[in-house]
Amino acid sequence: MAADYTDIDIAPFIDHSLLMPTATTEQVEQWCEEAYRFNFAAVCLHPCYVKQAAELLHGKQPRVCTVIGFPMGATTSAVKLYEAEEATENGATELDVMINLGWLKAGKTEAVHREIAEICQATGQNVKVILETNLLTDAEKKLAAEISMEAGAVFLKTSTGWNGGATVADVRLLKEITKESMGIKASGGIRTYNEAMELILAGATRLGTSRSIHLLRQRDNLEKGQTPHQSMGGV
Repeated sequence: MAADYTDIDIAPFIDHSLLMPTATTEQVEQWCEEAYRFNFAAVCLHPCYVKQAAELLHGKQPRVCTVIGFPMGATTSAVKLYEAEEATENGATELDVMINLGWLKAGKTEAVHREIAEICQATGQNVKVILETNLLTDAEKKLAAEISMEAGAVFLKTSTGWNGGATVADVRLLKEITKESMGIKASGGIRTYNEAMELILAGATRLGTSRSIHLLRQRDNLEKGQTPHQSMGGV
């Protein structure tokens, strides 16, 4: 029998994400309205929509988050830095920066550190480093986490969602590595309310998901005594 998590509000953990290639300005408006209405932590959008989101959410609770070097992380450091600075100028207050996995695997740790540190220092914003954990060994996850901490990032993000999603095991590992000195954003493949709660209980302090409203509806249905299967709503 599934654990009863209905007494915990997941809304303040959620980065309400709209990162599909076909995202439109109308959807950005919808996502921002939902983020405000449901008290989500942030909206997470492509850089081209940051200015629109910042205007829509001016003076409101949700933060404006965007992705840098997404989803591959293999653009040059200069391009990433420009992208991060422009996003900040347009109103982003959180930056999800994709790490250069090729450099990490090749042992170019100084280059990885310098890239992240430059973005942290130049923008002064909260930087979440995307590790893409499904493509890394545990040793590489540890190395990436240590580099990110030293470079000034404040969050580690598990995944883009393009190469698999967040796992409880990875969240626990990152929590152990960081000794809770950084936030952990579990992202990718979070399909049910119970999965979301398992990630939070494992140590996630943010959840990146495009299924935010669906998860809240599942929670509401669980509170009414429906089974998780009944609460799926056919999705």
